[in-house]
Amino acid sequence: MTTTAPSASRAAEILSRPVTLNGLTVPNRIAMAPMTRMFSPGGVPGEDVASYYSRRAAAGVGLIVTEGTYVGHESAGQSDRVPRFHGGEQLAGWAKVAEAVHAAGGTIVPQLWHVGMVREQGEPPYADAPAVGPSGLRLDGTEGTGRAMTRSDLDDVIGAFAAAAADAERIGFDGVELHGAHGYLLDQFLWAGTNRRTDAYGGDPVARAKFAAEIVAAVREAVSAEFPVIFRYSQWKLDAYEARLAGTPEELEAILAPLAAAGVDAFHASTRRYWLPEFDGSDLNLAGWTKKLTGRPTLTVGSVGLDGDFVRAFAGEGAAVGSIDNLLDRLERDEFDLVAVGRALLQDPEWAAKVLEGRFTDLAPYDVASLKTLS
Repeated sequence: MTTTAPSASRAAEILSRPVTLNGLTVPNRIAMAPMTRMFSPGGVPGEDVASYYSRRAAAGVGLIVTEGTYVGHESAGQSDRVPRFHGGEQLAGWAKVAEAVHAAGGTIVPQLWHVGMVREQGEPPYADAPAVGPSGLRLDGTEGTGRAMTRSDLDDVIGAFAAAAADAERIGFDGVELHGAHGYLLDQFLWAGTNRRTDAYGGDPVARAKFAAEIVAAVREAVSAEFPVIFRYSQWKLDAYEARLAGTPEELEAILAPLAAAGVDAFHASTRRYWLPEFDGSDLNLAGWTKKLTGRPTLTVGSVGLDGDFVRAFAGEGAAVGSIDNLLDRLERDEFDLVAVGRALLQDPEWAAKVLEGRFTDLAPYDVASLKTLS
């Protein structure tokens, strides 16, 4: 990637176009990517969290996707400082976050999350709860401290996602995103590496997608018809960056088609570097292939606006400001519909405004110290 700046008018023209996700009109093509922050003691997002998100909406981010927030299942989480999307105090805090973002001119969806077998028994917020997953396996294929999910477990988790989505609509959010990426619970079912089940929820790609599709269908039933449901997924997993759900477009379509049919309105395709092609023989990235295969709007993500490796950056290295020319080219030809910005927007709350106004020389390079604050 080069560091040349596009013309201000071109960036503004392409990124300022509104986009529709079911019944929601997002005012531009810039989204904030979900990033775990752990600034919500007791799972309650406070005024600092509301200010953190509303600052970015006020600076021109069209769609805020919140950090992952645990659904109401005892095994969903692994930290008492990650926000929860259940409980009176927690939901009251989230209602204030949504209100603040709307007042700043943005739209917002919570990311609903269950960590599955990434958790170990004994971790908060519910230390006595077991870790659960499709086959009781960690991402490395070893047996964890938890167990394989029973039919009752499946029903409970499906109900927890549906209840959280209904609460999101009730307290004023604009949609929901379901976290099916990075080796967490829904992804553990999608991926053959962690799903060794021999019942209807394991086997070929369609069977492995069954649990996630049932969650989507339950969420779709729990909210109004125009309420957007976004599904985030990835090929890569935590500490398994070369893992792949699908090696070919045909395998990917087999996984995504049941999710689209169940009611997904848009897909958020998580990659580490958005500019890399996903399959041989095409320049399309993962979001591009997802849109082509499903016909649904897509969000792309992965080192947007930065020139530096994803893994090394989160391990403590900074990253220089990178070009968005390639991003604009892809948006202009409708390869995908929105771009989710992560570290660049974490570092600089004014990133969207600077890009839309052509102030590229004012953009700040990424410094890992930004993880320690809610600036």
